[in-house]
Amino acid sequence: MGNRADDEGTDVTIYLRPLTDTVHADTATGASEQLLALLDSLGFERRTLPSPGPTYVWHEAPAHLDADAKKQLATHAVPWLHKAGYVVRISDDVWDAAAYTDAATAVRDQSAPAPPRAAAAVPAMGRPAEVHRR
Repeated sequence: MGNRADDEGTDVTIYLRPLTDTVHADTATGASEQLLALLDSLGFERRTLPSPGPTYVWHEAPAHLDADAKKQLATHAVPWLHKAGYVVRISDDVWDAAAYTDAATAVRDQSAPAPPRAAAAVPAMGRPAEVHRR
């Protein structure tokens, strides 16, 4: 069973599931437990679906969060995933520049990864070139 991360050649692809408010984080088939645990620690909830082949695993932003908080959580994860060496793609409809700036600052300061605070900071101008977006 393929997924967006497999299709796009990334380790993680984060996107808004069509016709829903669900923010998905798909990982490549056979992703390491280290990557899956990092997504867990960043606030995503792990989901699994057994199949005849390998078990299909993905993550979602918690359903109880509002749309803005889901976007903040998803974007906040990107610099932490990059720091760990993973290739990440995040779609425009999930991107939150202020959450990225906050998380990138925390990564630079070597803080422990934590879900973003509810209130967003002042939006940053532009975005780093290394972030892959569609």
